Amino acid sequence: MIAGPRLGKFRANGDVRPTPPSNVLVVTLGVFILWLGWFGFNGGSQLKLGSAADAVAMSNILVNTNLAAAAGVIVSLAFSRFIFGRVDLIVGLNGAIAGLVSITAGPDVTDHYWAVIIGAIGGILCSAGMRLLEKLKLDDVVGAIPAHLIAGVWGTLAVCIAAGGDFIAQIVGVLAVGVFVFVLSWLLWKVLALSPLGIRVTRDVEELGQDAGELGIEAYPEFVLMPETYEEK
Repeated sequence: MIAGPRLGKFRANGDVRPTPPSNVLVVTLGVFILWLGWFGFNGGSQLKLGSAADAVAMSNILVNTNLAAAAGVIVSLAFSRFIFGRVDLIVGLNGAIAGLVSITAGPDVTDHYWAVIIGAIGGILCSAGMRLLEKLKLDDVVGAIPAHLIAGVWGTLAVCIAAGGDFIAQIVGVLAVGVFVFVLSWLLWKVLALSPLGIRVTRDVEELGQDAGELGIEAYPEFVLMPETYEEK
């Protein structure tokens, strides 16, 4: 909202210019690393493993975490064809993150079938959220808002549906965190934007790329033809 979209992201006629990542394989690997790490995140939140009951509880958490992520991938990939007109791998990867985020509020109190439902709905909401941001001309470079904010709110409320959580308490928590983070972040970024430091690079650097423009090195040299130079004797 404050920094504005990347150059050329939204065309004058209203079209959205696709901006795929430079290395889809690395992005995919990163999502799988996050997926694996989430087992430690959710499983470790059990905080104890001193009895058979604790082991069973952690096992349920790990299974629910995996089910939700898998459901998020499959459903978001399927819905990407209807929302974006194509089966989009990046949308599917964000769906995995959305599934993981969605189940994180209550993996210890949720039945396995609910974990699938929660993750699947999280994937749908994430895919739709990515499209909505494009319609609103908000440039979310990696789809973090749909995957974390939208899916996170859904997962927080899903605890009430799947496991009898206190709906009022969950709503109050969502609103309290949302208002605090939004207001504080907006003020901080606004101050930075108005300061001499700024929050955007120059147009020339943005067109060239920050790797070459600011660091003087190509992050992806395999994409650049660099002729050899020789000293004459």
